[in-house]
Amino acid sequence: MSSTFIGQRLRLSIFGQSHSEAVGMTLDGLPAGIPVDLDALQLFLNRRAPGRNDWSTPRREEDRPEFLCGLKDGFTCGAPLTAVIRNANTRPKDYSQLRIMPRPGHADYTAEVKYGGFQDCSGGGHFSGRLTAPLCVAGGILKKILERRGVTVDARIAAIAGIWDRSPFEASVAGKEFPVVDDAAGEKMRAAIQSARADGDSVGGVIECVVRGLPAGVGEPMFDGLENQLARVLFAVPAVKGLEFGAGFSAANLRGSDNNDAYCIREGRVEALTNNAGGILGGISNGMPVVFRVAVKPTPSIAKAQRSVNLQTLTEEELRITGRHDPCIVPRAVPVIEAAASLAIYDFMED
Repeated sequence: MSSTFIGQRLRLSIFGQSHSEAVGMTLDGLPAGIPVDLDALQLFLNRRAPGRNDWSTPRREEDRPEFLCGLKDGFTCGAPLTAVIRNANTRPKDYSQLRIMPRPGHADYTAEVKYGGFQDCSGGGHFSGRLTAPLCVAGGILKKILERRGVTVDARIAAIAGIWDRSPFEASVAGKEFPVVDDAAGEKMRAAIQSARADGDSVGGVIECVVRGLPAGVGEPMFDGLENQLARVLFAVPAVKGLEFGAGFSAANLRGSDNNDAYCIREGRVEALTNNAGGILGGISNGMPVVFRVAVKPTPSIAKAQRSVNLQTLTEEELRITGRHDPCIVPRAVPVIEAAASLAIYDFMED
């Protein structure tokens, strides 16, 4: 089974490399007759697209999907849905040294070991965050389908460089270029990003996502739990290094009496008074909002000199990375997390 496929009832395949002619996706299993709003999808893709603001990479791509099949007159037709996004603004020469001198924090070395020197190093090749563009094509379509079913998937920047947004995540950040609840905190985050860029460095952060409207009973126990499937897709996002649900790691510091979510009856329905479980118990949704946070590492491609090795001479050398890179990937990763979550949630709801 190829590692580029994911899903059970719905099957997603992602293909391409950072500097190949195109990147793309095939989504198999969508029933016929589902409307696809291409204008709304483009707005979603623009949130992830590079080169749009002063906290992202200077590499600018239009990120306009071309649907090759599966779509007819604005509706799915039952065939596999395939779309490509052309790579136009590529500079492979910026990466010519990486075949023999791997970048710290990237997959250059592990790919060299795994594929014996045949991998495409330019821009990280198939390991690049560029592959999140077709993920957003699939996830953006599924996010809209879920909305029509009363399920919303919304994410925000929870923290960057140790600067935290206001909690809880209740106010909408829809339409904000820098998706935080507290704009004053957002300004401090942006200043931290610019400071890191000026130093030739980068910063990471935390993204929080909330799924509202998901009914109780969605998911499976054991290995096919809702948390399991969300984790599988979320960890496909290259920069994600940690994941917690609900109270997460802070639950380890609580007593059971504090961590347990007591039940109550509201308007004839079973609800919980708190949501430390993050909306999931036993791998199955309990009707409360599904809440999770992902830790996003600092962008590993930085302008500062770093220690590396020459794989041909097996000597230690100093590496200076050229090229165009984000000083912080967190803002552009927010829609990617929404897309990944939408994929996992939709796959369960099609049971």
